[in-house]
Amino acid sequence: MEPKLATPEEILALGKANIESSLALADVAFVAVERLTALNLNSGRAALESAGASAKALFEVKDVESLGALQSSAAKPALEKLVAYSTSVYEILTQTQEEMSKLVEARSAGFGESIKSALEAAAKSAPVGSDAALAALKQAMAAGDAAYANLSKAVKQFSDAAEANMSAAGKAALDAVGSAPVAPKSGKKSA
Repeated sequence: MEPKLATPEEILALGKANIESSLALADVAFVAVERLTALNLNSGRAALESAGASAKALFEVKDVESLGALQSSAAKPALEKLVAYSTSVYEILTQTQEEMSKLVEARSAGFGESIKSALEAAAKSAPVGSDAALAALKQAMAAGDAAYANLSKAVKQFSDAAEANMSAAGKAALDAVGSAPVAPKSGKKSA
């Protein structure tokens, strides 16, 4: 019995599935670019407004004490904005990676099933004595599936740890700025 060759319909279906997968991945990437662009535009606008307000406040400074107070009052909000921006970028990238991973995982699961079906069909029409080779192929596929599952689990754990570390670092930086001493006031009055 000869092994079954792919029909034109099966080849077309495979091509269609590949195109759909590629378009889905491209869509996820474009959404991420749109979100990052919007974030950058909004952050740039906010930074420009903040710089304008800071420049105006700087021109109103009359003495060193006021300058120290201005510097102290500007540091924490600037750091808060930086932490918020970094967190937003990280969230966009993490969500994009998760969506792409789901698409790739779904596609590879379908591909894996196709390979397993092909192996089953080959096993039915295989010559006598080829059982060991087919068993080795099946075992290699199972090992590959297990390795992929372990890798996915490790990436998820790394992602969770990175998110926790980023959050902790942002909080520590904000706490450090919040507890920084304000410039000491001098006893002299300016003229």
